[in-house]
Parts: sequence; structure tokens; C-alpha cells
Amino acid sequence: MFERLEELTGIFASYAWGPPLVALLVGGGIFFVIMSRFKPYLYFGHAVGVLTGKYDDPKAEGDINHFQALSAALAATVGMGNIGGVAVAITMGGPGAIFWMWVSAVVGMATKFFTCTLSIMYRGRDSEGKLQGGPMYVIREGLGKKWMPLAYFFSFCGLLGCLPMFQANQLTQIIRDSVLVPMAVISPEAHFTSDLITGLILMAIVGLVIFGGIKRIGNVAATLVPFMVVLYVVGVTYILITNIEVVPYYLGLIVSDAFRGDYVNSESLLGGAVGAVIIIGVRRAAFSNEAGIGTESMAHGAAKTNEPVREGLVAMLEPAIDTLLVCTMTALAILVTGVWVNTELDGVTLTAMAFSTGIPVLGVPVLIICVTVFALTTMFTYSYYGSKCLGFLAGADKKTYFNYFYAFSIVAGSVLSIGAVINILDSAFAMMAIPTMLSTILLAPKVVAAAKDYFARYDRGEFGNED
Repeated sequence: MFERLEELTGIFASYAWGPPLVALLVGGGIFFVIMSRFKPYLYFGHAVGVLTGKYDDPKAEGDINHFQALSAALAATVGMGNIGGVAVAITMGGPGAIFWMWVSAVVGMATKFFTCTLSIMYRGRDSEGKLQGGPMYVIREGLGKKWMPLAYFFSFCGLLGCLPMFQANQLTQIIRDSVLVPMAVISPEAHFTSDLITGLILMAIVGLVIFGGIKRIGNVAATLVPFMVVLYVVGVTYILITNIEVVPYYLGLIVSDAFRGDYVNSESLLGGAVGAVIIIGVRRAAFSNEAGIGTESMAHGAAKTNEPVREGLVAMLEPAIDTLLVCTMTALAILVTGVWVNTELDGVTLTAMAFSTGIPVLGVPVLIICVTVFALTTMFTYSYYGSKCLGFLAGADKKTYFNYFYAFSIVAGSVLSIGAVINILDSAFAMMAIPTMLSTILLAPKVVAAAKDYFARYDRGEFGNED
């Protein structure tokens, strides 16, 4: 049954992530870059300054500050997509897929600037009168009632796309393959029961946090995410330093293979090798940094600020941290240690092998710690996204019911195959991207006007420009 599910979802995901959607995400990002005339990129330093709290307004509407909003969004993006997702990208598309992840990240910074500026600019009230942000509210408040089917479509797809199955699957996998099997607790073949038990434990842990709402999620994420990013980066940096002589070669291979597709898994996607590499890279980048998907604007829409552009600038940092930094380091660790040629490994197990090879004895324990925290914080944040989608569809008083469905999906993700899990979530992400990108393109002139006004005030020194 699981094999049939993987086959059917794989067919749909392949078609959903065809050239039209890639053109919408990458082409839309390029459109935003041109529309903004590269201006947001020039204020990158100011975006970092906003995170210090210097511009926080305690009287502004919202639930969390800029740093907590970024941490909550990064808790969703810096996670298994960076660790297991990058390994999947290399397994399916070869080193060249990483290049197209870079391209997606650079244009994705402009996409996030536009989507998250709109998430503050067009916040709306839910059925209980609470201020909310996200693509569904942007569509309702910014485009009007005739576009409401698009808002409902996003929210419906979000119920599936915001499930934590990939995180649960990969965390279960690394616990099984790196702890339980080596210790002879279970055999490599018979692991359903242990996966189920792990899933139930994860469900209990996540449940303690997600029923506390976005404030508790923001506090937990702000505490754990920065430390884990530093620990993970330090670990990968050690691997790269000890293999520094081959780093230039693999950086060159990433670029050259992007236009050749020599290492594409021919069974993974339809179309030519280069086209497959591009699609795999964009697909994995979207899953990792979520630019254009719409989930990120739900977190940033909760920020305490009355300056939409300011939140857009903060959101721009995510693809830089998530994809250009963390994903690249993961990819290089897998490549320089040589484990990427092992076709029997996939997902987080491949990354674990890279850590085991690059950092003997300590590598796997460090990765397990990072994976555990990354997976859990991602699961915390996604519950907030999904509950907002249900609240929009069925009323704010019903949104907590999503958490029960969400908790069950943790167990389901723990026992399903990685292929089925990725296909289900990729399909939902593809559908979520359509209303998010269309509404953002239509409202882009509003963002450009707001940005022009904000940057002019900033340049005049109205905010105290000591970043």
C-alpha cells in the first residue's frame, strides 16, 4: 500500500512541479527584483539592524517582535530541508541541483521581501476579531471578494502542506539508522514498531508546545534556533577545513553540472537532464526556504510593527541564511567527504554518513542533536501555519482542532517512506505557491510604492540610521 501511495503521489508531484510552476517561482522572483530595482538588497545592513530591537514599537499591533518572527520563520525553514532535503537534491539531481538552489535563493530574497511586506500591509481580522497575516488575508484585504476562491484554495492546500511529516520522517530515520540499528536494538528490516513508538514520543513533545500558540512557539524558536544554527555551522566548517583542498573542485562541479546534468537520477523526473536539474534545485529550494510558498508570510504577519517594508527586509534574510549559507554547507559536506556517490543512502542518512566520515566519533552525535532541534522547532512553527489556514476556512474558534490532526500526522510521517512524504508535501507546496505568487504579482506596485516611501524616510534619517 505504501509503495502504491508513493507511486501515485510521485506522479502528481512531478507534474505539479513542471516548467510552469518553476517559471512562476523563478520568473516571479526576477520580476520582483526588477520591480524593486534591487533597492531592498542595498538595505541588507538595515535589515540586520532591525533584528536588534532598535526599531521595535511595543504599541504596534501584532503578537511577536521582529526577531521572534524571523526565528519562528527560520524554525520552519532552517530544518530538515537543509539537512535531509539537500541530500535528496544531490541524490536526485547531482551537484548541479545546488546551483539552481542558489539561483532560487537570490531571487527568493526579493520574493520574500514582497510577500512579507504585503503580509503586514494587508493584515485582516479573523472571525474573533484578532489581527492576522498571510496570503489568504492579503488576497481578501488586498484584492477583494472576487478573489476569495484563491484565498480558500491556499488555505485548503495549507492544511496539507503545513503538516510535519517530513520532519518526523527524517528525525525517526536518523534515530533508527544512527542509534537503534547500530546498538542492535532493532534490525534494519523490522523497524515499523520502533518508528511508531518514536512517532508517538515526538507527538507528545510537540503537543506540549503547539497548544501554547505563536507566542510560546516564538519564544522557544528564538531560544533554540540561533544556538543550533551555530552548532551546525561549526560542525560543517570543521569538515570543510579538513577537506579544504577539494572544496574548490566541488564548487566548480556544482556550477558546471548545473548546465550538464551528468548525475541526474533518470528515474526521478521527466524531461532532459538539465531541465531536471533545474526543477529539482528549484523544488528543493522552495521546500527549504519557502520563498513564494506563502508559509513565511503567516509568521511575519504576526510581527509587532506598523512598517510593512521593515518586516519585508527582515524576511529577506531567510533565504540568505537558509539556502546560501546552511544548504550550501550541507551540500559541500556531502560532496567533499565523497559519500554522495553512495546511491544506497538517501535523505538525512546520507548527511549522517558525511558527518561520520568528516568528524569521526563526534560527527553523528552532533548531527543528531542538530536534527532533533531543527525538526522539533520546524514542527512547532508549522502547527501555527496550519491552524491559521483552518481558522480562515472554518472560523477562528475551530483552528485548535487542526492541532489534533497535526499531531496524528507526526505519527503517520514517522512510518511512511521518505518518497511518499516528500511527494505529498511537494504537491501541497506547489499548489500553495500559485495563489501566493499570483496575488503578490498583482499587488507588487503597492509594495514598490511603500518601499520608495520607507527608504526615502530612512535615507533622511527619520529612524536614526546608526545600523
